[in-house]
Amino acid sequence: MNVTISVAAVTGLITITLVWTKRVGAGTALIVWLSGLTAASTGLAGPVNNLLAAVVSAASNH
Repeated sequence: MNVTISVAAVTGLITITLVWTKRVGAGTALIVWLSGLTAASTGLAGPVNNLLAAVVSAASNH
């Protein structure tokens, strides 16, 4: 029997576990979650990539 779990779901569970055990803060959890959505190539991957590109561009201009 094959069991399929999406990368987005796995990353979400990892992020929840890390926050719950207080291993990471909210900022790091957000980055882990966004990178999970990008890696999973979900429907949100395009907007997340655009958001991350804008953040990197803004950070490099300062």
